[in-house]
This record gives sequence, structure tokens and C-alpha cells, in this order.
Amino acid sequence: MLSILKPTDRGIQTSSNIVEGCWVNLVSPSEEELQRIREELGVLDEFLRYPLDQEETSRVEAEDDQLLIIVKIPDPQHQESIIRYETIPLGIILTKGCIITLCSHETPVLTDITATRGALRLMHDQVHFIFTIFLRVANAYLRQLRLIDRLTDEYEEELQRSLRNQELVKLFNLEKSLVYFNTSLKANDIVMARLKSGRYLPISDDNEDILEDAQIENQQAIEMARIYSDILSGMMDAYASVISNNLNIVMKFLTSVTIILMLPNLVASIYGMNVALPLQNSPHAFAVTMGIAFLLSLFVVFIFYKKKLF
Repeated sequence: MLSILKPTDRGIQTSSNIVEGCWVNLVSPSEEELQRIREELGVLDEFLRYPLDQEETSRVEAEDDQLLIIVKIPDPQHQESIIRYETIPLGIILTKGCIITLCSHETPVLTDITATRGALRLMHDQVHFIFTIFLRVANAYLRQLRLIDRLTDEYEEELQRSLRNQELVKLFNLEKSLVYFNTSLKANDIVMARLKSGRYLPISDDNEDILEDAQIENQQAIEMARIYSDILSGMMDAYASVISNNLNIVMKFLTSVTIILMLPNLVASIYGMNVALPLQNSPHAFAVTMGIAFLLSLFVVFIFYKKKLF
């Protein structure tokens, strides 16, 4: 999908033509839309391909008076009752007085960005526009991290009621999501640090303040992701130990019961042999035999109880 927005005296409006100072937003673009951008703006083909690669990392690249900035943004994935997060690249291209954003999925980072206060300034100041995107990306990570924290508490309560594989799988997906977040946030931080040097973009004092705010929010998100990841890792290890301990308790109990039940069977096997045995002619032989078996079992139960095997 291709949408074009341009600033006018009546505000920001959509346009069918690409003009100087406009914002071209590409979401999961078709080959025809990419070809139009190549022809009308002369954008390098690799600059249009890189942001569509899901494995592309955050970076800054300049070539032929064109600037490509790639940042990783959170992308929630829902599979039935399991929630997990991945990160996808968002490309920002500066060329010929136009700014182009390119992403494989629709993202809330760019949703309603032109409806905010000072939207006209965003359109007139490309550097301000880019740094505002950075700030919105950092805030998006913070929102998702707070959601992960709430989900972790919910799954922990469910696990305390019943240790089931489903809750463990949910926690594993959250832990995996935090690994993606931590890696992408650190890469985004490197991109912002490179842009702050002024090597790629001219930065005014106001824009520098916005970039610093974005870096602060990004650092906070990095710290939160690290803390939550450590908590989840410790929680997963603890529940793995609990499950292993529960299994050991069950096996120990079953082994004890097996030994206790083996003793009456041993006595019955001995007195079932076709040889001369004590009390074989006594009318009380059965009662005595059962009594011996019962006393042996009771004795073993007492020993196991003293050793806390029950």
C-alpha cells in the first residue's frame, strides 16, 4: 500500500502525486509501487529492498545523496492464546526533498503521526520527523514491555494454581520476545548515537533535544528488557526445578509403595512352593502367613516414614 501526504495551507492532505516535501509511506508494497518510487524519485533498489528483509538489522547508510535509516520496531504475534513478539525493520529514506518510510507490516509507530500537534512542522522539518519516529519507536517498546510484565504476572498466578505445559510455553515465548527486544533496542541505540554525531544529518538544538529524549526512552526500554529477561529466566529455572522435584517425589513414592507391596508377595511366593514348610499342617497357617506379611510391610512403612520417604 502506498500513501502520499503533503503539507498545505489547510493542513496535511493526501495526494496522488509525489511532490517535493511530501511523505511517502509504503506498507507491504507491491512491485508496481516500488517501481514507481524508483522511477519518480530515483531511489536505489537496495534501499527499497533492505527494509523488507525481516532479518535486516538497524543501521545507517548513505549513498548517492540518499540516506537510508533502518530501525527495528516491535511486532506482536498472536497464536491462539499465546502472545509473542518479534521485531521487524522500519526503513526511512531521505531523497530529493521527500521522506519515504517503508515497512513490511502496518505499524502503530506511524499511525496518526500527522494528527499530532505540530504535524506541519514534522512535514517541513525532515530531521524533526525522523527523530519523532525514533521517540515513538522507543515508546512503543515501553508499552509492549509493560504488557509483557502484566502477562508474566498472570502466567505466574496460573502456574501457582496448576503446573501445565501451556503456561510454561507462554513464559518461554515471552522470554524469547525479550531477547528480540534487547537485541533490537541496542541496535537502535547505536543508530541514534551515529545520527547524533551530525555526520549524516544537520541537527538543530530543538532536534537534538528530541533525539536525546528518544535515547533516554530507548535506554529505559533496554534496562526494562534486561530486568524482565532476568526475571523470566530465573522464573523458568525455578519452575523447571519444581517440576523436576515433583517428578522425583512421585517416583520416590511409587518406589516405596512397590517395595512395601513386594514383601507380602515374597511371603506368599515362599509359602506357595511345593516343598516342606513350617506350619504347613497347622489350621492357622494362613493367618500366621498373612500376619507375617502384614508385620513386614508395617515395619518397612515405619522405616520409610522415619526416613521421610513418604
